[in-house]
Amino acid sequence: MEIHALRYDQKRQWSATLPPVDSQRTLILMFGSSHFVDSADPIRELIDHYPRSVVIGCSTAGEILGTQIFDESLSAAIVRFDHTDIKMASAPAGSPDDSFKAGQDIAQQLHDARLKGILVLSDGLCVNGSELVRGVNSMVSDSVVVTGGLAGDGDRFRRTWVLQDRRPQAGFVTAVGFYGDRIRIGHGSKGGWDRFGPERRVTKSKGNVLFELDDRPALLLYKEYLGDRAAGLPATGLLFPLALRADESDSKSLVRTILGVDEREQSLTFAGDIPEGALAQLMKANFDRLVQGASEAATSTKLSTDGGPRTLAIAISCVGRRLVLGGRTEEEIEATLDVLPQGTQQIGFYSYGEISPYATGTCDLHNQTMTLTTLSEAA
Repeated sequence: MEIHALRYDQKRQWSATLPPVDSQRTLILMFGSSHFVDSADPIRELIDHYPRSVVIGCSTAGEILGTQIFDESLSAAIVRFDHTDIKMASAPAGSPDDSFKAGQDIAQQLHDARLKGILVLSDGLCVNGSELVRGVNSMVSDSVVVTGGLAGDGDRFRRTWVLQDRRPQAGFVTAVGFYGDRIRIGHGSKGGWDRFGPERRVTKSKGNVLFELDDRPALLLYKEYLGDRAAGLPATGLLFPLALRADESDSKSLVRTILGVDEREQSLTFAGDIPEGALAQLMKANFDRLVQGASEAATSTKLSTDGGPRTLAIAISCVGRRLVLGGRTEEEIEATLDVLPQGTQQIGFYSYGEISPYATGTCDLHNQTMTLTTLSEAA
């Protein structure tokens, strides 16, 4: 397994010579600013260099390369596997109603008895991430590791893209499948937020749109908590995500973050489903626990695989974590590499949602987590 990581910088050039590793077992991962949908020349330059390779990527709220975070750039990893077959899949998802079928479609395209894992990258604004994940889960066994994330657009929430037909486009879900007995896929996902305020019942919702909590308009209630920060919605809502659990006996909670608001309906749109009857509680940042959460995600990842020094780590963290951590954001991606095997190369992005198993088994949509996927091959 051969790994190369590089970056297209503000000097309008790639940081390293493009390696001659084009093959059907070569994977190109690319994460970049949303503006590349208008000026895709550097994307085309890289992709055209690898006509036989599998290409996947998306827009971001910040690009991760090693222990650094960049904006308005492209980060890329070029991975040539020695023993692992890979395959690309995609499906249209122009509205939340398409999400479940899109998940089923990509899983069907990748189906094979040798399938070991799927990395999913999705449009970040047109997709209901919960339904997308349910669609994938309905078609694959628990033994298939499914991870990934939703594309970002900084704190703007205007447009996102994924690489579809080898060019950046909105309204699609893409994925790559990994096949064979030698591939090793590790995964981990942790948060680090503190809950506050009362736990409230979701009394009116539809899909990923929340209308009422305890029979009160959701947006009105949210604004009461945000105070002066309410004027900055939906971006400031990232600082106060919701923790959801099915009922009082449920020990498993998922985090949901805001994608949009509707003043007329007094509603909030989230990256994933908000089921009626669920219990919801606001959360706020704890700086040290956010960084510790990233470290714990890396520990979980390391425990779930026997990857060695030739390991690629794909770090997908929520844009809300970046807004909260501010100047300390790089601490969380330094914390992951401190735990992972020495020599691990890290690439990733800040997202509008993270896809990973909660611990084991089928995947879930998460928000406000650091989610790690590691790829390596057994000797």
